[in-house]
Amino acid sequence: MRLARADGIFLIFPAVSRHFFIVCFTMEFDNGEFYGYACIKMNKAKRMLKGTKGTECKEKKNMDAMERYINELMEKSTPDRPVWNIEKLLQGEKAGWNYIDGCMIKAILEMYAITEDLKYFNFADTFIDYKVREDGSIDGYDVEERNIDNVNAGKTLFELYDLTGKEKYRKAIDLVYSQIGKMPRTREGNFWHKNIYPNQVWLDGLYMCQPFYMEYETRFNHKKNCGDIYSQFANVRKAMRDTETGLYYHAYDSSREMFWCDKVTGLSQNFWLRALGWYAMALLDTMDKSDPSDKNDLKEMEEAFRDLIDSMLKYQDESGMWYQVVNLGGMDRNYLETSGSAIFSYAILKGVRLGYLPESYAGYGKKAFQGICDTYLQLEEGDISLGGICLVAGLGGKDKRNGTYDYYMSEPIVKDDAKGVGPFLLAYTEMRRTGWVYNH
Repeated sequence: MRLARADGIFLIFPAVSRHFFIVCFTMEFDNGEFYGYACIKMNKAKRMLKGTKGTECKEKKNMDAMERYINELMEKSTPDRPVWNIEKLLQGEKAGWNYIDGCMIKAILEMYAITEDLKYFNFADTFIDYKVREDGSIDGYDVEERNIDNVNAGKTLFELYDLTGKEKYRKAIDLVYSQIGKMPRTREGNFWHKNIYPNQVWLDGLYMCQPFYMEYETRFNHKKNCGDIYSQFANVRKAMRDTETGLYYHAYDSSREMFWCDKVTGLSQNFWLRALGWYAMALLDTMDKSDPSDKNDLKEMEEAFRDLIDSMLKYQDESGMWYQVVNLGGMDRNYLETSGSAIFSYAILKGVRLGYLPESYAGYGKKAFQGICDTYLQLEEGDISLGGICLVAGLGGKDKRNGTYDYYMSEPIVKDDAKGVGPFLLAYTEMRRTGWVYNH
């Protein structure tokens, strides 16, 4: 029996003292046996001891299939070329600052929260630290672009600032917040989706901006603009919800000028799954960052969230998943789509955990997650992947996207894109919180 690895006592002191680790002597032998591995974490007087003599010590054996999957993606990624940002890879461009990576890093931070494995924290911190300069400016980010999607990655800055105490993260939070004050608005008072999409509200944009906006207001701005946030959600419910189905249309043109919109209502034509998912997460995550004393406003948000989930459950497929165009399951070329299904799995499970949904709803979220695993998750050794992900969808732009059923069927379906993987990992962390373990 040959000694393969030995580590002595060492200490880890992140900048914030509540994360203090002592890792004690480890010896691992080439036959897999190990002795004396202990980890004590001083966090609210909590202590943990891990490991006894045995043969199940190697990381890959202890790790479940989902962790192996995320580890593979991290190992293959750099801040400039993350393998999960398929759009940037296809364009041959470095990633910059974008909502796609924001989704993924947020999910990796949740993996750290649920596993307490430092590799997730270290990866997320290294990834964002690479992009944020010491003065708080961010590589690849321009406030004057006035693109609401770019706010999304700012959510990771709050958590990383709390974990590391790095002042540059605090400065970067202020920079991202400054964009909110510059965003043009519709006549109803909602942010335009982007400067290049005048007078338009997309469901996507509420998730990209509003949870960040709310967290900033409650933490750093004495709640001065919380009313604005609640009002924007109320406007969307009034203008974009279909009273017959309870679903929301993908986009709204306040000016009624765009070629893709109804000239009376200003609405696009279809109920796109991922957009509905972004909206569900926007409601849920904004409520989670709100001040509980805002009881009347939060009551309306909670009613909107519960109504949306109830409406979506009417269209949940027997597999547990939902279709790309939600209300047209069974139509030619319509397909069960991963990213939106994962978002609703996450939203339902987290909604139950936070008390916004009855405990009985957890089964629907679990069924959605299991349906994705059964339908699109490939876990064969050397070929781990997650498929069934719609790469992108929108309205207008240089490609004149018209929002028809045929349009939503025409967008590429890909594997391992963060718009699917990120929500899938968020749903996974919620599944783990229920005590679930994946057996493949």
